[in-house]
Amino acid sequence: MNLQPQGEDLRKAVKWISEMLQTGCDETKMALIEKASLNYDLKPADQEFLMRFFCKKTD
Repeated sequence: MNLQPQGEDLRKAVKWISEMLQTGCDETKMALIEKASLNYDLKPADQEFLMRFFCKKTD
C-alpha cells in the first residue's frame, strides 16, 4: 500500500522531513514532525498522517 499525502503543504512537509532524516539530523522524528507542522501550517489530520508515515518506516 502506498500512502500519498494530500495537499501541497503536506507534500512539502514529507519532503523536508525526509531530507532532514537523510542528512543525519540529530532531532527525533517527532520533533521534525512538530516543526514541519508549524512551518507548513498543517492541520491535525496532516500531523497524524506524518506520524503514521514516518513512524512506520524503518531506518
